[in-house]
Amino acid sequence: MSIRVMLVDDQVLLRTGFRMVLAAQPDMEVVAEAGDGLEALEVLRSTKVDVVLMDVRMPKLDGVEATRRICERHEHPDVIILTTFDLDEYAFSGLKAGASGFMLKDVPPAELLAAIRSVHSGDAVVAPSTTRRLLDRFAPMLPTNTQEPQNKEIERLTEREREVMLLVAQGLSNGEIAARLVLSEATVKTHVGRILTKLSLRDRVQVVVLAYETGLVRAGGA
Repeated sequence: MSIRVMLVDDQVLLRTGFRMVLAAQPDMEVVAEAGDGLEALEVLRSTKVDVVLMDVRMPKLDGVEATRRICERHEHPDVIILTTFDLDEYAFSGLKAGASGFMLKDVPPAELLAAIRSVHSGDAVVAPSTTRRLLDRFAPMLPTNTQEPQNKEIERLTEREREVMLLVAQGLSNGEIAARLVLSEATVKTHVGRILTKLSLRDRVQVVVLAYETGLVRAGGA
C-alpha cells in the first residue's frame, strides 16, 4: 500500500516540486494539498493521510498551530515540519506541538523520501543528533535548572530506562546506545518503547524535548 502524503505550503511552486519528487516513487502518493493551516485541517476531515509535510509560515493559520490541532486528534497523520535555518524557532515549536520531526526545505530528494518512509514506519524522522543541534541552538528558550530535574514521570523510569533516555537525548541512535550499554538493538528498542509509554510521549523526538525542558540534559549534551 502506498504512503499517503499531504503537502501543506502556501507556495504553489514548492508544492509542485515536492509532488513531482513523490510521484516518481512507487510506494508514495500525494493524496491532498493545502495552501494554509485552516485548509489543511478541513481537508483532513475527509481525506485519509499518513504523512503531512507542513510549512510553518502560512496565512490564516501557521504550520505550528495547524500541527498542534492535528496532533490533538485521536487518530492523526504524522507531521514533518518544513523549515529553513532562519526559522528554526518554528521547528522547535512544531516539535513541541507534536510533529515527528523537521526537514529543511532545500533537503535533497533522497533525504526527504527517507524521512517520509521513516515516519511512516514509526521511526525517527531525522537523526537524533540533528534534533539535538536544533535544541542546543535554542538553549536560552529552555530551563536552566541546576538542580536534579523534578518530573514525576521521569522518576517512574527504572535506572536503565533513565540511562537510555539520557543517551537518546544526547543524540545517539538505537545502535549506538546498544554499543555503549552492551545491549542488543532489540533490547534498546524495548526500553525506548517503555520510556515513551511511561512518559506519554509519541516518539524519541519528544523524548529529547522533554529531557531538555526538565534539565535532564542541557545544551552541549551535559
